[in-house]
Amino acid sequence: MSETVKATPHRFKKPRSGNQDRSVRRVTAFQVISVVLLIILALLFTFPLYWIITGSFKGPQAVNARIPVWFPTEPTLLNYQKLFEKPAFLWLFNTVFLCAASMAFTCVAASMGGYALAKKRFFGRTVIFSIFVCAMALPKQVILIPLLKEMAFLGLHNTLWSVILPTVGWPFGVFLMKQFSENIPGELLEAARIDGAGEVRTFTQIVLPMIKPGIGALAIFTFITAWNDYFLQLIMLNDTNVLTISLGIAKLQSELSTDYGLIMAGASLGSIPIITVFLMFQKFFTRGITMGAVKG
Repeated sequence: MSETVKATPHRFKKPRSGNQDRSVRRVTAFQVISVVLLIILALLFTFPLYWIITGSFKGPQAVNARIPVWFPTEPTLLNYQKLFEKPAFLWLFNTVFLCAASMAFTCVAASMGGYALAKKRFFGRTVIFSIFVCAMALPKQVILIPLLKEMAFLGLHNTLWSVILPTVGWPFGVFLMKQFSENIPGELLEAARIDGAGEVRTFTQIVLPMIKPGIGALAIFTFITAWNDYFLQLIMLNDTNVLTISLGIAKLQSELSTDYGLIMAGASLGSIPIITVFLMFQKFFTRGITMGAVKG
């Protein structure tokens, strides 16, 4: 009898209220509209990439049709076969080397310069930083003629280094890394000096790990900037063996203005490295933007 009485409260347990068991968050109209707008914007921004990739597998009739062919019903690799008859892989290698070298040298130089301007106290530090800020507003076209003469004097004109070296001193990179270096605690650097760590060890083992998100963001910015710097590449590079993929596609467009399938194949091939780099550094890019927006 006692066991039945003890079991009764559990058997006839009072149900909880609906507010306590409700685990699904209520969806508001604003959230629905926001998601719909984001989907529409995503489709609009990805449509050109979709059109280029699908167009590279279309034949001449489908590419030049008056009524758009949204999907290739008879896909072909003819455009890529004609592209590989050109030095497309050489152009792609030149572009990847140019952008990777610019990214690596810029990240190293900017991180060191930004750390020095943020944490070192020396004569003229404010003036140097002001010069970097003013240089950010200076268009590259203004210094193009002196830059061209300098590269010609050094014997680097018509080489990839004539495009890489001007990118290394990017003022925005120094400015960005200075803002990240400001968040490094001075006590941590002082403790490293007390423990006997030199400047190189302090920078490599303490500073670099703390500004890694900023370096990731700067790497993406530098890679994209070097990739899209068509104007500087056009002025500095002339020979076919040193052309980038952008110049190579433009050359195909000038020679074969009606073969849009070949041009789309070159654009599709050229989009692979930049998409890969963005996916690799996306995590650091997001962290860099969020950390750079809030100080303290």
